[in-house]
Amino acid sequence: MSELTGKTLLISGGSRGIGLAIAQRAARDGAHVALLAKTAKPHPTLPGTVYTAAEAIEAAGGKALAMVGDVRSDADVQRVVERTVERFGGIDVVVNNASAIDLSGTESVAMKRYDLMQDINCRGTFLLSKTAIPHLRGAANPHILTLSPPLNLRPHWAGNHLAYTIAKYGMSLCTLGLAAEFADAGIGANSLWPRTTIATAAIRAVRGEGPTHRSRSPEIMSDAAHLILTRSSRSCTGNFFIDEDVLAEAGVKDFSSYRNGRDDLDLEPDLFLD
Repeated sequence: MSELTGKTLLISGGSRGIGLAIAQRAARDGAHVALLAKTAKPHPTLPGTVYTAAEAIEAAGGKALAMVGDVRSDADVQRVVERTVERFGGIDVVVNNASAIDLSGTESVAMKRYDLMQDINCRGTFLLSKTAIPHLRGAANPHILTLSPPLNLRPHWAGNHLAYTIAKYGMSLCTLGLAAEFADAGIGANSLWPRTTIATAAIRAVRGEGPTHRSRSPEIMSDAAHLILTRSSRSCTGNFFIDEDVLAEAGVKDFSSYRNGRDDLDLEPDLFLD
């Protein structure tokens, strides 16, 4: 397969950034995209809602279903999965994109923020995947793609921001476990992580404008995701992919079109990569 034509993707947190870029790339193939996000109304500092995202998907050539909900809520996730199946007839792909970030150290991180990251990142990934699996079993080429890093156990990464590292590695453990548990069912489970920082509104809110000048655009992640999701789910599973490597394997040699900031600045490596 080289396209996602007629496939149904269910994406968490897809109202902006990388999630929306993945949705729009799939839409260009004519895919159906169901979005689960909390953003019913515009955020004071983060542009876009689940409804504007749906409009962008339709404009790109796909069919969209915008659903307001919280990936932390069992009832919301169950409702979203059921509505997706009712609208589009099944689910072919789950993209676990929703994520919270707080890079505070152990002494300074608020437990409310710790719980938020655990509930959205780790529990939300597990819950959405679990709830969709009965429908993925019936798909021709079912994939679960989680935006989480390789499991790099060098102490540096845990020592710098333990709470966030635990939450993101929990997502990656979901990939590891789902790939093994559902290999016989032909469900591919993989993670995708960027080589460099990605210029998103969420990163600007957390770290300011500085890093975005040394970042790449979300489209590098969406193009890499597309290549993964069009592979055979039976043979492509249990991987921790890096966006640049996926594209290089497909023959891409020039990544300059993905530059977001100034050409005279070195790109900033993302977290968890040595």
